[in-house]
Amino acid sequence: MSLSLKLKQYLTDQGADEVGFADITNFTPKKNLNKGVVFYITYQKETLRQMQNAPTKEYLNELINLNLKLDELGMKCEEFLIERGYNAYAQTKKRLGYDFGEFNSFELPHKTIATRAGIGWIGKSALLITEKHGCALRLSSVLTDAPLNPGKPILKSKCGKCMECKTACFGGAISGKKWNYKINRTDFYDDKKCEKYALKISKENLGKSDTVCGKCIYACPYTQKYIKKS
Repeated sequence: MSLSLKLKQYLTDQGADEVGFADITNFTPKKNLNKGVVFYITYQKETLRQMQNAPTKEYLNELINLNLKLDELGMKCEEFLIERGYNAYAQTKKRLGYDFGEFNSFELPHKTIATRAGIGWIGKSALLITEKHGCALRLSSVLTDAPLNPGKPILKSKCGKCMECKTACFGGAISGKKWNYKINRTDFYDDKKCEKYALKISKENLGKSDTVCGKCIYACPYTQKYIKKS
């Protein structure tokens, strides 16, 4: 069994719902770590089914728990690769911190690695969308020099003319412009408007201000297709 298959099997056994590998040679933030391992865990369907009036306390609690699980999974992935003689760096929230910079983003976002691994594309909501799970997921990634087999990159949107997330966003953060790999997130999505509305709606729904909303996740037709499956 190849290293790629062994690592994928290991991470799925540890709780990942999907795993992919990408060639990040041209944009790695860590010298010589030219491969990316990306993985995600999905939200529970029942949590999402209750999100007509998002955000909910259940959604917030699960988001926190998924972030902790992803950090644990990232460190396990890093250890797996180091034990086999490779260099690796897990891009965990704990390690990189919760202040992601001016535009609320890592230097190399997990979503970028995911598109280059062929797992999904970036929606008009700026979230990763997959055909199987929509955007009902949380991501993490690991940078490495291990000889992993990269997937086929997805370089343009599959959202078509759909505007469900734009309609659902009362903060006006989503322009409706389709993503492709050549444009910046700020060209189609305003993170400051998203944050402003999230602080407002979380105060109303949860009793405290937080940067959580989830309306665009619930509205996505791919998410709806996933959560309606028995």
